[in-house]
Amino acid sequence: MSRAARHRLPLLVLAVVLTVTGCAGAGAIGASGRSLVVAIVANPQMNDAIALSDRFEREHGVEVTFVSLPENQARAKITASTATQGGEFDIVMISNYETPQWAANGWLTDLGPYLEANPDYDADDFIPSIRDSLSYGASMYAVPFYGESSFLAYRKDLFAEAGLTMPERPTWEQIAEFAAVLDDDEAGVAGICLRGKPGWGESLAPLTTVVNTFGGRWFDENWNARLTSPEFRAATRFYVDLVREHGEVGASSAGFSECGTRYTQGQAAMWYDATVMAGTNEDPATSKVVGKSGYVQAPVAKTEASGWLYTWALAIPASTENAGLAWEFLSWMTSKDYVRLVGEELGWNRVPPGCRRSTYDIPEYRRAASAYADATLDGIRTADQDHTMTRPVPYEGIQFVGIPEFQDLGTRVSQQISAAIAGRQTVEEALRQSQSYAETVGDSYREAR
Repeated sequence: MSRAARHRLPLLVLAVVLTVTGCAGAGAIGASGRSLVVAIVANPQMNDAIALSDRFEREHGVEVTFVSLPENQARAKITASTATQGGEFDIVMISNYETPQWAANGWLTDLGPYLEANPDYDADDFIPSIRDSLSYGASMYAVPFYGESSFLAYRKDLFAEAGLTMPERPTWEQIAEFAAVLDDDEAGVAGICLRGKPGWGESLAPLTTVVNTFGGRWFDENWNARLTSPEFRAATRFYVDLVREHGEVGASSAGFSECGTRYTQGQAAMWYDATVMAGTNEDPATSKVVGKSGYVQAPVAKTEASGWLYTWALAIPASTENAGLAWEFLSWMTSKDYVRLVGEELGWNRVPPGCRRSTYDIPEYRRAASAYADATLDGIRTADQDHTMTRPVPYEGIQFVGIPEFQDLGTRVSQQISAAIAGRQTVEEALRQSQSYAETVGDSYREAR
């Protein structure tokens, strides 16, 4: 990240702080001694960690308090706390978007010394692309809890009934055709579920992969905003039209969790989203479609692949006074033993995927994940800009733009797209306003060069 970008970041964080209710008073939660406060995103895999954390507490004599929030709220609160050195969290859940940027700003604890002192933890077991995405310089500053790309789940039974065959590597044009055939209002089954919920990590994640494979990009090599380019416009129009015509009811407010509920309850014929969805789809405790799904690579248009690369990871803020104790918990929650604990206690479909190569050598996991394990690994393997983009870009990231300003820029753009999905404005109107936002960001990078 450029020096100019790092200097701009505190101003952006100040804006986040001012908009996050209740952050200032959270410092009272923190504690010294044998207690930890962990801020996480309220996803199913994280809820499993909360349920199992009593094992760690008993073994280590530690009281662990979780602050679990929906994704958008968690991002804002964690960003505000970490950037201002608030000290209320000993461990934070962040991603490969934040990690290298925050490490460059000195906000995170370098985990290199802990990894060197604990060879049994085996950091070399992490999938290389995931490990590298959480590194800055020669050190890791976060360790992955789960890793993911994106792929498409589809109901094999509904495809068979309709006489349809899903290709191993479908195109978006084919997916739109399938969605039109399978869309069944009378049966309450949408042709496809796609995120439409505002948020740079919500609807913009899948949409940006569509933009990439259609040949679009957020900025060209000279930081010129390209949101009204023919390619970006065609991709956005395709996405909006698809979800409006054959997507779920209330799509403009549907995110990962909402689509997951609809798909597992049999209310969608296809679902394009994070590969981690598969564990939820195949969980007999909550899903009505166990064993009915097939999984294929992310649909494409002009590129070889289009899946994203993402990992929810755990990091230790530089401001904590409990770094050593935090490492004990962080290393427990991301260890090989934790993988086995989840599998044996909760079921192998609920194991955090996409992080450790050794997970895919466990016979019980291979059997449970046979429908999606290879598709997940293939997606992560091809999740790089060379495979997923048609032209060079000046930023890191596939489903995000790896600059500090993207939290605000992406959120603003996602609000415009969500309004188009809701029918409150046209795609062209949404992109004109979005282009204006992006131009301001691009101009600042050209000036800083």
